[in-house]
Amino acid sequence: MSNYLRPRVSGACIFLTVNLADRQSDMLVREIAALRDAHRLTRIKRPFAINAWVVLPDHLHCIWTLPKGDCDYSRRWGAIKARFSMAMGRAGFTPPQVPDGGVNPALRNGQVGLWQKRFWEHHIRNQADYDAHMQYCWNNPVKHGFVTRPEDWPYSSVHREMRPERFG
Repeated sequence: MSNYLRPRVSGACIFLTVNLADRQSDMLVREIAALRDAHRLTRIKRPFAINAWVVLPDHLHCIWTLPKGDCDYSRRWGAIKARFSMAMGRAGFTPPQVPDGGVNPALRNGQVGLWQKRFWEHHIRNQADYDAHMQYCWNNPVKHGFVTRPEDWPYSSVHREMRPERFG
């Protein structure tokens, strides 16, 4: 087991990737309203700025900027994951059975685990790094073959960045 310690930088700008346990699921886009609620409620309690956000069927990418004096992005993700998981439990979610009788990745110790246990984070170092990760977020639906243009994906912050002259 890894002894990885996440960086703790006050007011950091961070690129994050979070995955569902079941990488074949479409739950994040199918249940986008519940994900948005979980995010909204977490942001009320623990504010942060959203620089970019893209939600795909089984994972999401985002860039957040934390408030000055705050470095706790892990607790925010934990809260978003927990709120979404609770909403799915209330909605009657049960993990699908695995056809070959194997262990369903959404089951852990007999309990439903919607999310992969950990998430990936990268602290943004400079403007070029920021720009590259912003483009990565926006282009991810194209990379995965869901759309041919970033602006065609409905679950992306690219829409708030669009200007008529840019995509016109």
